[in-house]
Amino acid sequence: MKFISGLLYTLLILFSVSCFNGQSKDNYTSKIDSLIKVKTPRTFNGVVVITKDGKSKYSKAYGFKNSQTKIPLNVDDQFEIMSNTKQITSVLILKEVEKGKIDLQSSIKKYLPFLSQTWADTVTVHQLLNHTHGIEAIEKPLLFTPGSEFKYGNLSNILLGKILENVSGKTYTQLANELFRQLNMRDTFCYSKDNRRNLVSGHMSNNSHFTVVENSFINDENMPADGVVTTAKDLVIWNSKLHKGKILKPRTYALMTTSSVLSQHDVFGKEKMGYGYNIRIVKDPRAEYLGHSGLGDGFASLNIYIPKDDVSIIVLENQMNENSDLYYYFETKIKDIILNSNLVKN
Repeated sequence: MKFISGLLYTLLILFSVSCFNGQSKDNYTSKIDSLIKVKTPRTFNGVVVITKDGKSKYSKAYGFKNSQTKIPLNVDDQFEIMSNTKQITSVLILKEVEKGKIDLQSSIKKYLPFLSQTWADTVTVHQLLNHTHGIEAIEKPLLFTPGSEFKYGNLSNILLGKILENVSGKTYTQLANELFRQLNMRDTFCYSKDNRRNLVSGHMSNNSHFTVVENSFINDENMPADGVVTTAKDLVIWNSKLHKGKILKPRTYALMTTSSVLSQHDVFGKEKMGYGYNIRIVKDPRAEYLGHSGLGDGFASLNIYIPKDDVSIIVLENQMNENSDLYYYFETKIKDIILNSNLVKN
């Protein structure tokens, strides 16, 4: 009897520990709640949306639309997503590839005949998409032999936008907005200073002090690099349709999401990781995922998709901290909370 009692006691302890560990991994809600309320080293002002299998697991807004009016944010507010726009540009290029209008391995001179530089005959569309082109500025020599190194920047996507316009006969804004309508992304559009719709204000911040960014640097030229405005909900739609074969054919989707060069970004880790066509391919020990960040105009964004678990992590902030070490402070921590939770099968 003593043996049986001891065994039952041991089993009870093991069961309790197992339950505790499960609860510990499941409390991502309380962890994120606590995180976004901290004031040091900076404050959070934005929206966090987490989904799994198409269902919302976390959806909250914290802070204000504008530091002067103090009107509270809500989860359906529109934010500039800055460099997360580049992913959309990649998709638009690949849709033209599917139509036979663009060859990824052709030189950009074929599609941009106005370029008089000799390097226009050696840089390919593929190299613009994965930032291995070596172009520092239109009027300058290349920084390196195309395809030999990675150097991230906006110019490649500005040129991709011009290629899109030349092969389609439409403006980038027309092409992008048509795609958003097809995907039923009703709250997503290309920035316009004359029609901001429900876009919240961007801010520069120094701890708790916020200054509204009055004038956006987005214009028609840099639209393909930074110009899309959207909501967290619409980014969930984007992730689902892009990564489940509803936008691109399998072959072109594979080109976009296959690593063709290595690069490093602190949000995703200290080591170099794979980079595809304006998207990072991260092999974290906890889960392999795809993602990108965006920063500028007083905004910061993070969009991550974990294919194996069908999990989206969307963080949108309408602030940029003056301290570059704190740009993605909350985005990085929220990503880690989810990667350590039971939403991801470790």
